[in-house]
Amino acid sequence: MSEMKSENVITCRIPLRWGDMDAYGHVNNVEVVRILEEARVHTFGAPAGTGMPGSTPPVPLFSTVPDGDQTLVVEHRVRYAAPLEYRNVPVIVEVWVSSLKAATLELNYRVRDGVTEQECLKASTVLAFVSGETGRVRRVSPEQRALIEPLVGSSVFGPGAP
Repeated sequence: MSEMKSENVITCRIPLRWGDMDAYGHVNNVEVVRILEEARVHTFGAPAGTGMPGSTPPVPLFSTVPDGDQTLVVEHRVRYAAPLEYRNVPVIVEVWVSSLKAATLELNYRVRDGVTEQECLKASTVLAFVSGETGRVRRVSPEQRALIEPLVGSSVFGPGAP
């Protein structure tokens, strides 16, 4: 389930799985990247041509990708602030865009404990749209830019960021 929190942040609640835990009782760092992926899909929808129809995402960005093209992760960055421990309560993930360039966009996330709301980590993901025919990065379209611009805010890792 997704809901708008403020003008440029979308808040998602992502369920944890029992198998997400590592030997220390924390959500494993590999599973954290899965949580970020789930938050992207909750926010922007499933990539065109994948999955079955469901609810409309808050920002249907991925459905604007032309058939045959792909949305690819270029980079992830994660900084842990506190252990994210398993609970049968979904974690709170805030998602926004900190950078919108000609051919890439950078998503930012804050992941909070679903009960205490303590910030456990912050992260960013750089995405690029790639032509399935040529394998080359393609520019963000005007339609995509119009969807993304309302979500642009400051970087979770920028100057003065906590």
